[in-house]
Amino acid sequence: MNPLVNPFLNKLQPYPFEKLKRLFADITPNPAYTAISLGLGEPKHPTPKFIQQALTDNLNGLASYPSTAGSDSLRQAISGWLARRYAIPALNPATQILPVNGSREALFSLAQTVIDPSNNQHGTPLVLCPNPFYQIYEGAAYLAGAEPYFANADPARNFAPDYKSIPEDIWRRVQLLYICSPGNPTGAVLTLEDWKELFDLSDRYDFVIAADECYSEIYFKTEAPLGSLQAARALGRDTYPRLITLSSLSKRSNVPGMRSGFVAGDAAIIKQFLLYRTYHGSAMSPSIQSASIAAWNDEAHVQENRDLYVKKFAQVTPLLQEVLDVNLPDAAFYLWAKVDKLLSISDTDYAKRLYQEYNVTVLPGSYLARDAHGINPGENRIRMALVADVDECIEAARRIVAFTKKLASQQAK
Repeated sequence: MNPLVNPFLNKLQPYPFEKLKRLFADITPNPAYTAISLGLGEPKHPTPKFIQQALTDNLNGLASYPSTAGSDSLRQAISGWLARRYAIPALNPATQILPVNGSREALFSLAQTVIDPSNNQHGTPLVLCPNPFYQIYEGAAYLAGAEPYFANADPARNFAPDYKSIPEDIWRRVQLLYICSPGNPTGAVLTLEDWKELFDLSDRYDFVIAADECYSEIYFKTEAPLGSLQAARALGRDTYPRLITLSSLSKRSNVPGMRSGFVAGDAAIIKQFLLYRTYHGSAMSPSIQSASIAAWNDEAHVQENRDLYVKKFAQVTPLLQEVLDVNLPDAAFYLWAKVDKLLSISDTDYAKRLYQEYNVTVLPGSYLARDAHGINPGENRIRMALVADVDECIEAARRIVAFTKKLASQQAK
């Protein structure tokens, strides 16, 4: 082992898409079909013109070093959006909000701020992660000197993590808990009762909650998903103790390349996170800040974006229900489907053969989870990201139906 390399790097597993690349390494897809990928959760809808214009109108910002805290105008725009979206009093822009370069980098670096590896009287500190989960949570745990601990999704509770099965000695070691609502890959949204359970646990065991809400604006019901700050206010937690909410513009506004988001919540944690980020060098370009202000201040484009997803899911979901165990999610842009409704097949074999025979890429569910407590909760499931246009998603669904029916017929012989 190279002594000049952080040994925690050796604990990182290959990212799901690297595993997928290896799975497909020796396959030549059927040339009769054009490639369609439902694998990567990257928004494909066009970036609104007014956001592009706001960016180009403010390119003079490239001549200045950015402030780590971001501009007053950006923090005020974020505070205003949070107040409008969640019907809560405006957060203090100076102390409770911090712009970040997309929620991904903040999810990772937050662990560096709140984990204390020396606080190990009960054992190595733990970072509690949902399972299945966004892989950044696991890497953040390891590289902060902690260990991940996985709370398996409970299908009977709309895929909310099963916290009740976690023993006392584990809770005493938890310093940070990641939760994603709406969830990746399940699309499940936590209820007020779920949040009360989490807040009570945070009070009892003194850990920080990192609420990943990057999918909050893509939903399929009349009522928008409940947010963590909204839940905290409803439960009388007006200063958001030990709660950090993270969100971004990537999915909401179709600007993944801008890398623009925010963290908000507990002012004491925000203060320390700002200190960390000042040394880390994570400051948003002034030009990106200007475009972000325009995006946070407009809702018309968000509704238009949501309407496109609603249209897609309304057409694709019934098609896939013919052959897969799948339902319309609460929110987000994924379908989380079981592949063994008609088949006896693993998720990896299903993905491999679908790619080979019909040139459609889906992500095996087991790649988004870990073996924990005797099971892999992603096993025999696939994640499909409906991020392309309507026609392409419908064509992919038709191919999946044809493939599954053909495979079922072969297995029946």
